[in-house]
Amino acid sequence: MPDKFTAVKGMNDILPPQSARWEWLESTVRELMARFAYRNIRTPILEHTALFVRGIGEVTDIVEKEMYSFHDRSDKYGDNDHLSLRPEGTASAVRAVVEHNLLYDGGKRLYYMGPMFRRERPQRGRYRQFHQIGAEALGFPGPDVDAELILLAAALWQALGLTDVRLELGSLGQADERAAHRAQLVAHFQQHADQLDEDARRRLHSNPLRILDTKNPAMREVVESAPRLMDFLGPQSLAHFNALRAILDASGIAYTINPRLVRGLDYYNLTVFEFVTDRLGAQGTVCAGGRYDGLIAQMGGKPAPAVGWALGVERVLELLGEQGRAPAAPAPHAYAVVPDAAAMPQALHTLQQLRAAGVRVQMHAAGAEGLGSFKSQFKKADASGAAHALIFGADELAAGEVTIKALRDGAGAQRREPLGDAIRWAITLK
Repeated sequence: MPDKFTAVKGMNDILPPQSARWEWLESTVRELMARFAYRNIRTPILEHTALFVRGIGEVTDIVEKEMYSFHDRSDKYGDNDHLSLRPEGTASAVRAVVEHNLLYDGGKRLYYMGPMFRRERPQRGRYRQFHQIGAEALGFPGPDVDAELILLAAALWQALGLTDVRLELGSLGQADERAAHRAQLVAHFQQHADQLDEDARRRLHSNPLRILDTKNPAMREVVESAPRLMDFLGPQSLAHFNALRAILDASGIAYTINPRLVRGLDYYNLTVFEFVTDRLGAQGTVCAGGRYDGLIAQMGGKPAPAVGWALGVERVLELLGEQGRAPAAPAPHAYAVVPDAAAMPQALHTLQQLRAAGVRVQMHAAGAEGLGSFKSQFKKADASGAAHALIFGADELAAGEVTIKALRDGAGAQRREPLGDAIRWAITLK
């Protein structure tokens, strides 16, 4: 047994002050989702493995190599099922929509936040437990909702103060268009079989579109010369794509058309997009998504269109840090200095009144040797970052008062306020 336990490789603790940045990001997302009328959905971390095999695609890296899966065997409960930690959020959200018949009265706009799990080599911006924020619009067929989701992501970058994020846009068309493209793609790669790596040869007949997403530089030339799916799009697919572009153009959203854009999940059709950056090295995708009109029926529901995106929280926070935009943890408004333990009941009563009024207060706590000297308490008050010290001394308490001393602006200035009127002067501390 080890002398001490450590976290599982690739699964990280989130500690202060970093946790404050997570809270700030999550708060910003919640406020923005409410403005766009998206409502929160929370699904289990553990799902049936078959959900992801059917939803994500059996011949994908996620299902083939990366999922944390196990058999749940229990004689007591009679369970014998194959379960997986969720590797992404869309399949779970769609499962919940189908299971609870959420589209019975029309389309739904949903969002989620939470941890996902993939067993891969941990690296910058890529962990075995990572966190996603996703937005899903289900039951809406038009390019206007595709545009709305892209505008939602763009509004988030603005709210966070993020720059150096660019939008890449493409279309995967419909099933018959992909089938025609697939035939040409297989023929192309067969003609250049000697240039394919082992992974590409394995996927040649099962999922050739995924070869286009290779990260192998030795295959760059054969991939660049491959037939382009967008050249196979029919009138309706092109109309959908062009209508989306018109809305983005009218909204002033810059984008680049990327005909090689391939999402890593099999359920996409028509619109696909990625927000990418050059500031995170190889892990440049910050947010990605697209339309997946066939997935609801694939999950056993009544056929309905859907579109969504997901962003990687760790990558967004890292990008915020790169740009100096990640806020520090908020300092307390005030620090309570209590020279004598006998003053603690009255001090705590007053602090509770201040906290109820919205004041952030840190109380000085006794150590092994007691409360410590007046001087040592003031050192801790200053180190806390608080703007004020609240002094609950014997003279103050005898008069039914507290001394408020400025630690930052106008440092040293002080005044007394009555303990019984804390609600009135609480506002001066914020």
